[in-house]
Amino acid sequence: MTNCPCGSGKNFSQCCEPFIKGTKPAPSAEATMRARYSAFATGQIDFIKSTHHNSTISGFDEEGTKEWATKSKWLGLEILSTEQGQNSDQTGKVEFKAKYQFAGFDHIHHELSDFKKENGHWFFVDGKVFKTPLVHSDPKIGRNDPCSCGSGKKYKKCCGK
Repeated sequence: MTNCPCGSGKNFSQCCEPFIKGTKPAPSAEATMRARYSAFATGQIDFIKSTHHNSTISGFDEEGTKEWATKSKWLGLEILSTEQGQNSDQTGKVEFKAKYQFAGFDHIHHELSDFKKENGHWFFVDGKVFKTPLVHSDPKIGRNDPCSCGSGKKYKKCCGK
């Protein structure tokens, strides 16, 4: 693998891989978030688990997470904002959108994550997930339009009931 999955434009070995392998700690909450995304994309769930804060690790489903991560196609990470989370801080927030494909459908996971630094390492504490509205690519069917099922009836008298 050459380019890092986190979208930094750097080589994986020079970006997130050292954090995932544990050869050096991530210097910020954002770097930890990027490494967590890269760990999902590369199926390295041990890193995901190790970067969960002790207060949240009990709810972590390792097997379910591994199955979901490895069956997903990871399409990109977009960091929207950061608040604190630098080397001199003890807490930080990272808002991001993670794009992936699962079971043939495209998804966008939009979250504001809270991080906490302990003993020189950043940990994921909690996240607020923003609901992404479902947008249909097909044109909207009017009540008096022919039903799309092909019955020949008006939509309101058929599938629109």
